[in-house]
Amino acid sequence: MSDTLTMDTIDPRTMRDCCGRFATGVTVITTRTPEGDHGMTVSAFMSVSLDPPLICISVGNRSKMLPKIQASGRYAVNVLSETMRDHALHFAGRTNEGLTDLFRDQHGLPVLQDAGAVLVADLVQQVETGDHVLLIGHVRHLDSDPAAKPLVFHAGQFGGVVA
Repeated sequence: MSDTLTMDTIDPRTMRDCCGRFATGVTVITTRTPEGDHGMTVSAFMSVSLDPPLICISVGNRSKMLPKIQASGRYAVNVLSETMRDHALHFAGRTNEGLTDLFRDQHGLPVLQDAGAVLVADLVQQVETGDHVLLIGHVRHLDSDPAAKPLVFHAGQFGGVVA
């Protein structure tokens, strides 16, 4: 290891860069409120339990999406396939007017067309920690395309998986 920092000297950018060395899949979290359909790109997603089927996403406590999910009480995790880089950027705030007809309805929530996998969950627990809130959901529906290759995020860049 080249640089070693002690706990009292870690700044947020250094922490982000270090965690960015861990490759993750890319998801778009979606929900529906009376104001409409909403989505946000998130890489902090994990399976928590198989029985009962629980998943978790981590959302910044200042994000616009957090109160929308809390109001809805439900969210969908759309696991992006490697062809969906433009979707990841769009839902990360880089609006792409060329993306149209993005959603289909799945159990009352908007989900992305052509996502590699979709999990629809009811919000069952929230854990406030640091500058984020962990949103634990009970999965009520899921489906996936076994042939879809994932979009991967590593060190600030999108990529794919080489077989």
